[in-house]
Amino acid sequence: MRFPVSQPCETGRLPVGDGHVLHWEQHGNPRGRPALALHGGPGSGAGPWMTTLFDPGAHRLVLHDQRGCGRSTPHAGEPGVDLSTNTTWHLVADVERLREHLGIDRWLVYGGSWGSTLALAYAQTHPERVEQLVLGPVTLTRHADVEWLSRGAGAFLPRQWEALRDHLPPQERDGDLTAAYARLLADPATAEAAARAWCEWEEALVAHESGGRRNPRYDDPRFRLGFARLVTHYFSHAAWLADGELLAGAAALRGIPGVLVHGTLDLAGPLEAAWRLHRAWPGSELVVVDTAGHTSAGIGDAVAAAITRFAAGGGPP
Repeated sequence: MRFPVSQPCETGRLPVGDGHVLHWEQHGNPRGRPALALHGGPGSGAGPWMTTLFDPGAHRLVLHDQRGCGRSTPHAGEPGVDLSTNTTWHLVADVERLREHLGIDRWLVYGGSWGSTLALAYAQTHPERVEQLVLGPVTLTRHADVEWLSRGAGAFLPRQWEALRDHLPPQERDGDLTAAYARLLADPATAEAAARAWCEWEEALVAHESGGRRNPRYDDPRFRLGFARLVTHYFSHAAWLADGELLAGAAALRGIPGVLVHGTLDLAGPLEAAWRLHRAWPGSELVVVDTAGHTSAGIGDAVAAAITRFAAGGGPP
């Protein structure tokens, strides 16, 4: 259940405060069912592939580049760009400001990877604005999730993880690796090499899915630095969420139909997070995709199927 990549029917730029201006675009049917797709990362930016999850005849799809990335400005890959006004709660407020700007009352919200954390934070803050939620793959950005991604997954990739760790000064190797990288990335003298080291680790986490093919986005120094800065900035702060906050707040989602999609071979984030969210969210559906990883095509296929089912008037059992 995938659709062709679509071109935007409308684009714009929205000032959201603190000097940030967001790039946004709409796709599909201007009179269709409103939907928002939240990209991962943090810092990946909205990609054309996201439009393949939505039927262009059925949906009025909204994409935007979150603060500091993609075509939004200022870009975290530019020297000296301050990240102090780039937090989960700034992004939640930005989403709501974008909804108001576009005159949308309620919408389906999709988020994948980091985007699922942001989607949950938004939905729990503004449940009256969310018609349905589709999340996949699921991340909660708890301290345990950050520890897994930056250290625990090294049990499966010891050579690549040692390269990640050993890029740091010896005194930084036993603590919070994301915070240590954030410090290196903030220093112009060490930022470029640190960005390369971090992005190599990101590639390693999905190499079993990609067959070892490199993602060309990491060849762009500006993207590489901005992505690494934003990821480590968010992860070293556990997304400014109290530990377990999104699980504890799942009761606020009661009455919102939701589908969670996750793969059994996701090295970047084990199935446990999706399972626990499903147990905490009354009425949600969990779709487990056997042998799929974090970026496997099967995850997108299951997400697209869930979105299409909602558009046809169906929902979770």
